[in-house]
Amino acid sequence: MTGNLIFFVLFLIGILGILMIDLLLIGRRSHEVTLKEASIWTAIWVSLAFLFFLFLRFFGNAVHDIDKSEELAVVLNRYYPYLSNFKGDFNEGLILLRKNVSINFLSGYLIEESLSIDNLFVMMAILKAFSVRKEDYKRVLFWGILGAIVMRFIFIFAGSALISQFEWLLYVFGAYLLYAGAKMYLDRNKESQLQPKDHPVVKFLSKRFRVYPDFIGNRFFIKKDSIFFVTPLFIVVIMIEFSDLIFALDSIPAIFGITRDPYVVFFSNVFAILGLRSMFFLLIKVVERFYLLKVGVSILLVFVGLKLMAHEWLSHIGYKPVYSLYVISVTLAMSILFSVLFPRRDS
Repeated sequence: MTGNLIFFVLFLIGILGILMIDLLLIGRRSHEVTLKEASIWTAIWVSLAFLFFLFLRFFGNAVHDIDKSEELAVVLNRYYPYLSNFKGDFNEGLILLRKNVSINFLSGYLIEESLSIDNLFVMMAILKAFSVRKEDYKRVLFWGILGAIVMRFIFIFAGSALISQFEWLLYVFGAYLLYAGAKMYLDRNKESQLQPKDHPVVKFLSKRFRVYPDFIGNRFFIKKDSIFFVTPLFIVVIMIEFSDLIFALDSIPAIFGITRDPYVVFFSNVFAILGLRSMFFLLIKVVERFYLLKVGVSILLVFVGLKLMAHEWLSHIGYKPVYSLYVISVTLAMSILFSVLFPRRDS
């Protein structure tokens, strides 16, 4: 248990260290993020996610600090029930666990990134509705996404604890994902509309804080005539976090359909969310060309929902996590490919 906690703390320290370097050294001055900068940071986060996948592939047992056969049996039974009947020796069991942990991480990462694409449009709608300067986008997204990581941490480990006590929740998650997938498909052509003054979050904050009427550079708070105000930029950050909270209702049940291991769920969420901040500046320029991505993501939601609904049956027929990775990869690739081959005709 001590080794487990140390690994988790070191992971968080490493992630926060990279974020602080970006915030305090590289991005200490407000500026509009260029396509080149966005591409570099996107490549960095994708590379880090792939390196972490390789780490899990060869040292995945470190996530749960497994040194004994008894500890391995507990982890397999709790988080990988389809492997609980494994009869090999300890070393073979470790190899099997590492393989499953790494594949589940990669599958979760891909599905989280694909689900986050829809959130890009909502973020852009918020930033435009509040007339945020482009040079402040990076700062707003940094704090908004950092808050999102904290909320995901709470949701994921609370969800894992509930599932361990009430396994029937998996059927509830599955039914919800079927509904979410159908709704996303039906709403795929609708544009995000946002009226700031009428939004419930804005109304809630306006009643509880003094909101300064103008932006003050990139500041979130201001003190004027001994009175404390929050600036509209602070409202925008809260709106970004609120939008992620809404999207978490889809993404977290979806990834629990891939794995029940809360650590793997959290790790894949963190890399996907952090990559989203960089991808925002990159994808927002081209994502509208890939108009079939929403169709692909809706198919994935339905797929994961069906997988959750049939999880007991799948465990009996020897369903392997790598099959989910194949489905996710092929669906996303085909969505992008068909978007390119058959571009949408704009009126």
